[in-house]
Amino acid sequence: MTRDFIHINDFIVLVEELKDDTTQIDSCRFEEPLIAVAFYGAGNVDLAVNYGQKNKHFHYTKGLALSFYADDKVEFVHTVNRDKKLECVVIATALRNINQLPNQEGEIFKDLLQELVHPKDNYVEGPSFFMTPEMERILDSIFANQYSGKTKMMFFRSQITALLSHFFGQLALMHTSDAKSQHRDKLNLAKDILLADLENPPSLKELSEEIGLNTTTLKKEFKAVFGIPVFKYLHNERLATAHKLIKEQDATVQEAAWSVGYDSLGSFSNAFEKKFGYRPSQIK
Repeated sequence: MTRDFIHINDFIVLVEELKDDTTQIDSCRFEEPLIAVAFYGAGNVDLAVNYGQKNKHFHYTKGLALSFYADDKVEFVHTVNRDKKLECVVIATALRNINQLPNQEGEIFKDLLQELVHPKDNYVEGPSFFMTPEMERILDSIFANQYSGKTKMMFFRSQITALLSHFFGQLALMHTSDAKSQHRDKLNLAKDILLADLENPPSLKELSEEIGLNTTTLKKEFKAVFGIPVFKYLHNERLATAHKLIKEQDATVQEAAWSVGYDSLGSFSNAFEKKFGYRPSQIK
């Protein structure tokens, strides 16, 4: 296990990495109420969030940027093994510090993470999305760095500041697009149509005709509102569904591939490994 703690103004940053040939359980709690953003790297580790009688599970964390509020009653549990290593950067600030954050950062939190600034439970999940390529490159560089000592901390600070800036920049774009979009109902309908038939989804042209938007508007506004292109969303949902079928319903790899629209087992296995970091045949 490698853990680095970095202090940047009123932010506490945890850079955590763990990989092992055997299954390891990594559990942690915060000492006081915090607002945080967690960025997950290539390991695609499983995450369980437990609080009171409630719990939330994340099985597809690779590339995920997840914002949340949590107090000291919340337990975060990562399940790590050879195929699911932990690569995570958490950038957090105490709730009591929001009004004291410099450079108008407190106002950014209040504007874009309002539900976290005024939490109504021990754990409140805020906006989440899969990172942009620029954010993924920053995260990769953090875990691939070869520096040590003060140089390492200097490098971490620069990269983490950039990562948080990209997160809020992307979030601002999503909020602006969400507020201005006159087609939110149609875009939600497009998602429902894609999910209804993962095996034989409509083409982009067919989808645009079905919801009553031209293809250009559909592509532009879908990505702006949901943070991901139409068929990248479909791709992720296909693989997530296949993963669930194999793990929870004992489907064979071939059955799972066919059920989500893959004719080639080779293509399915390659896409699956690229997303999750391991082959579908390795699911226990």
